[in-house]
Amino acid sequence: MLPELSQDEILRYSRHLLIPEVGMEGQRKLKAASVLIVGTGGLGSPVSMYLAAAGVGHLGLVDYDVVDSSNLQRQVIHGTDRVGKLKVDSARQRLADLNPYIQVETYNEVFSSENAWRIGAGYDILVDGSDNFPTRYLLNDLAALTGRPYVYGSIFRFEGQVSVFDARKGACYRCLFPEPPPPGMVPSCAEGGVFGVLPGTIGTLQAAEVIKLILRIGEPLVDKLLLYDALDSTMQTVHLRKNPNCRVCGEHPDITHLIDYEEFCGVPTRDAHAGLAGGDWDIEPREVQRRLQNNDSIQLVDVREPIELQISSIPGAVLVPLTQLPQRLEELDRNKDLVLFCRTGVRSARALRLLAGQGYTRLHNLKGGINAWSEQVDPSIKRY
Repeated sequence: MLPELSQDEILRYSRHLLIPEVGMEGQRKLKAASVLIVGTGGLGSPVSMYLAAAGVGHLGLVDYDVVDSSNLQRQVIHGTDRVGKLKVDSARQRLADLNPYIQVETYNEVFSSENAWRIGAGYDILVDGSDNFPTRYLLNDLAALTGRPYVYGSIFRFEGQVSVFDARKGACYRCLFPEPPPPGMVPSCAEGGVFGVLPGTIGTLQAAEVIKLILRIGEPLVDKLLLYDALDSTMQTVHLRKNPNCRVCGEHPDITHLIDYEEFCGVPTRDAHAGLAGGDWDIEPREVQRRLQNNDSIQLVDVREPIELQISSIPGAVLVPLTQLPQRLEELDRNKDLVLFCRTGVRSARALRLLAGQGYTRLHNLKGGINAWSEQVDPSIKRY
C-alpha cells in the first residue's frame, strides 16, 4: 500500500501532481521508493539532490571521504564551510535542508564485496556515483545477482555516459565491458580533470532515469548507452545487446557471488596508498632536497601532462609525461638515480613500475608528489 501525502507534501510536489504521468499516485510511488547512491561527489551530488527534491522517500548515501576544497568546483552538494567534514554527513545535512520529508541513511565506509549485501539490502535501485572500475563492477554484479536495476554514469573531462543496466530485461555492464581496462590506461578525474558542469548534466540524467524507473514511465536507457560531449553539445545513443556469454547474466554464468573487485580490476577502489610505490621505492621530499644540495647524481623526472606546468614545476626537472614514457626512455639517464614525480605520486608510482619492467634499477617515487614538495620544501610552488 502506497503512503499518503501530507498537505505540506502536496504543496511541495504540486508541479509534479499536475503532470498526468506522475499525479498523486506517482508521487506516492516516489515517496515509497528507496534508492542507494554510491558516491557523494560529482555525480552523487546532482543525483541525490534531485531525487531528494523529487520526493524519493528513502535515500542511502555511501562514501568514505572528506570534503576537500578541490571538490567544490563540481561537487555542488558540499560547501566551503564543510571542507574537512565527512562527505556523507555534509550531503545528509544538505538533503535534510532541501527536503525534510524524506529519510536519508549514510554509510561512511568503502563500498566493497564484504559489505555490499548489507548496505544494499532494502533498496529498489542502485545508482553509480563512483569514479573507479572496481565499484562499477561490484554495483553491476550486485544488481544482476539480486534482480535490481543499476543506473550507471561516468564522466571524464568533457565527456559523459549514462545507461540503465538491468539483467532481467537486457544487457548488464559486463555485457558491454567484459574486462576492465589495464591498470593506468584510463586516468581518473583527479589525474585528467573534469569540466565542472559535466557531472551536473550526467547526474541529472541519471536522476531522470531513476524517477522513470520508479514511475514506470517513458523509455529508460535499458540496452542503450547515452554518450554526451559537452564541447560539441551532442548526444548519441548506442544500442546494446545482452551477451549470452556474460559471466554474470549470460546463459551459463560463473559469477554467482560477489568477488574481489580490486583484484579483478588490478586497482584499488580508493587511493588508500596514493603517492606510494611501496618497498624502498618511495623517497621523502626533504631527502631529495638534501641529496640535490649534496650534488648527488639525481635526475628529476616529471611525468605529469604539459598543461600542469602552467600551475607548478620543480626547477631542473625533465618533463616526460607518463603517456609518452614508453617512447622516450632514451631521455632517462640509467647512470643516475631517477626521482619520478607527478601531482600526488599516483602516476609516478605507475611510471616507476613501468621503468622497473624495462630494467631500470635506480628508481625512486617522490612520496606525495609535487604537492608534498610544496608543503615540505618550497611553499612558493602552487598546490592543486
